[in-house]
Order: sequence, then structure tokens, then C-alpha cells
Amino acid sequence: MLNSEIAQRREKAIARGVGMMTQIYVDRALNAEVWDVEGNRYIDFAAGIAVVNTGHCNPKVMAAVEAQLKSFTHTCHQVLPYENYIHLAERLNAAVPGEGEKRTVFVTTGAEAVENAVKIARAHTGREAIVAFAGGFHGRTFMGMSLTGKVQPYKTGFGAMMNDIYHVPFPVELHGITVDQSIAAIKQLFKADLDPSRVAAIIVEPIQGEGGFYQAPAELMRAIRALCDEYGIVMIADEVQTGFARTGTLFAMEQYDVAPDVTAMAKGLGGGLPISAVTGKANIMDASGPGGLGGTYGGNPLGIAAAHAVLDLIEGDKLCERATSLGNKLKDTLTSLKSDVPEIADVRGPGFMIAVEFNKEDGSGPSADFANRVRTEALSRNLVLLTCGVYGNVIRFLAPLTIEDSVFDEAMGILKDSIRAAREG
Repeated sequence: MLNSEIAQRREKAIARGVGMMTQIYVDRALNAEVWDVEGNRYIDFAAGIAVVNTGHCNPKVMAAVEAQLKSFTHTCHQVLPYENYIHLAERLNAAVPGEGEKRTVFVTTGAEAVENAVKIARAHTGREAIVAFAGGFHGRTFMGMSLTGKVQPYKTGFGAMMNDIYHVPFPVELHGITVDQSIAAIKQLFKADLDPSRVAAIIVEPIQGEGGFYQAPAELMRAIRALCDEYGIVMIADEVQTGFARTGTLFAMEQYDVAPDVTAMAKGLGGGLPISAVTGKANIMDASGPGGLGGTYGGNPLGIAAAHAVLDLIEGDKLCERATSLGNKLKDTLTSLKSDVPEIADVRGPGFMIAVEFNKEDGSGPSADFANRVRTEALSRNLVLLTCGVYGNVIRFLAPLTIEDSVFDEAMGILKDSIRAAREG
């Protein structure tokens, strides 16, 4: 079977709105390597968009899922509960940043986690308005895309968004937006358009994912925390992409001196199986009455089993430290090219959540074309990369944290060749 043959079938079977970054149809995968239906091998620096942080088909995750398969696959926790759901909640309550007693609810996707975080904040405060940031990404459900601070391609053609959603600029000094300007924009919003006593939550990604891997400065987090404390607003951290050792700590918010009230998480939690969670202060999480939270598949037994294995792996294999080591090597590789590649405008990121941003050669503005040429060149050399950013000019690196050193070094060679080839082209 050929990739091209499957691609032709896809055109007739799958809705156009499901975007495709490659036409590589996977046959099998192991750790950071993927083989397609034609037998071609690829190095995966996407990891299912930060999902398989512990690698494709990690033996310990697979063993945990296999053991659960032999017991039961689904009962719906709201009908017939199971102990490992409660145990995982206990582990997250202890691990998520923030002092005091916490509670957790499990759902299935990152968008669901965000939706439920908003529901919980509204139930707790009795308010409706939500403040989010330009460039942020929070999902493709109606609340998720309403919170998302980017129109193309997420909002186009879908009509009116949810009401009472307000966006303020996210600080990106490379693009001329300072922390002071972002904080001033929130304060101006509260003066001109939105009574802060109507605000249920402020939601922020510690590092914007789809938006370009821009890390929120500590000053911004402190200011959000102070505003939330002043006006009784719930601070929500969207750690869907940053969670589970990707940034060098289990959660990115551990790298700040303030903590959120509620944390939404997904992606890396399940090691490839769909599971997400919301964890937060007990008095906030308990605002909803019984039946207000949950879902048929929320906390599916297979996802719960996988998540336990993932947390064990992160601790036992010291994957937070591994993320920092790999990320430093990647940044060194990219930085070494700057003198020969003037298009490199910035190299950034904590842990192994690294990005390189490209501008035009003369520095006159972002270059999505150059970023795409690098991605295409890398793919032709069997390295899978992802672009992101409001301007589409950023390449983000999300390889599994368990990638073998030899495979990582091979990928670095391909990356350097691809960037040089993109410049020559």
C-alpha cells in the first residue's frame, strides 16, 4: 500500500476541515521513530503535538494498559467507580502547583479540560466574563475557540463566538509588546469595558503553544495573580501542552513564584491515550453540584492506567532533568547557526519545549515562508517538524523526552542541513 493511494481515499472520506501536516500514513512507531506504510523511517519531533512525551509505545505504558485491558475497559466512573481513578486524582492533587487542599475531575480532551475549568470558575464566582490572551490556543469547541486568540484557521466560518470573552495582548518583546503594555491593557479593559466584579476567570498558558512558544514573563504571572486576588477572580493555568515534564518541571507553573487556582491539563498525561484533567483548590472545584461535571468517557480506565505509568516514568527516569539536557543541546545547535543564518530571529524555551523563530533576511518582519521551507526540507530528510505562531514563522520542537541520544544526534544533523538548504533555496 502506498501513501499516495491512502491520500486519494482520504480526500473522498474525511472532511476538509481536518487539516493534514503531512501525507505520511503511519504503520508503526517506537519511542521517537515512526515507520509509514511504505516502510520509510522518520524521526518524530512532533510527538503527537506534545502527547507522547514518554515516547511511542513506551513498554511501561503499554504494560499498564494491557493489564487494565484484561480487567475492564469501561464502566463510566459515575456509574461504577474504580480505585485507580481516585488514586490518580490524589497524585495530581499533590503534584499540581498551589498550596492547600485540592480536588480533581477527569475528562477526555484538552478542550474539555478548558471548558470544565471555565464552568467551575463560573460556578464558584457566580460570574460569566473570561479574560484570555491574544495568540493563546485553548481548543476547538465553541468555548475553546472563543478563548483562542487567533482567528485563522480556528474561528473562520463558524459564526458568532461565545459572549463575555475578552482578549488582551500577550507580552512578546520580539514583536514590540512589553509586560507593562499587557498589564496596562487588562487594567484599561477593567476601566473602559468590563467591570472586574463580572469576571469569573483569567486564563493563561505559561508558554503559548500554537501561539509561538512564547513564555509568560514572571512579572505577568505576578500581575495576574494580584488582579485575581484583588477582585476575587479565578486564575486558570492552561497546561495542556506544557504539562508533564515538557518544560523541565512536571508543570510549567512550578517555574513561577505564584500559583494558579485551577489547572487544566491533557496531552502528555496519558502517554498517547486520551485523558485530561482539571485540578484546583477544593473550595473552587466543589462549587458545582453532583452531575455538573464529568462525562461518559471521562477518566476512562485505560487512560487512567496509562497516566499512572507516565507519572511513574517521569519520576523514575528523571524525565524533567532529561528535558532540560535535551533542550540545552537543541538550543546550542540552533544558536550555532545564527551567524550563518540571519533569518534566525530568536531561539527560546525552557526544558525541551524549544522554538526557533524566523524573520526575513533583512529583519523587516516574520517569514512564514522560511519556516515552511525548513519544515519541508526536514521532512524530505525524514525528520518531522511542526510550525506554529501567529505569523506562522516559528518551528517548535516536541520530540519525546525519551528519545535515544543517537537518534537525537541524527536529528540535529538533519536539522542543520535543512536550515542551510532552506537558506540556499
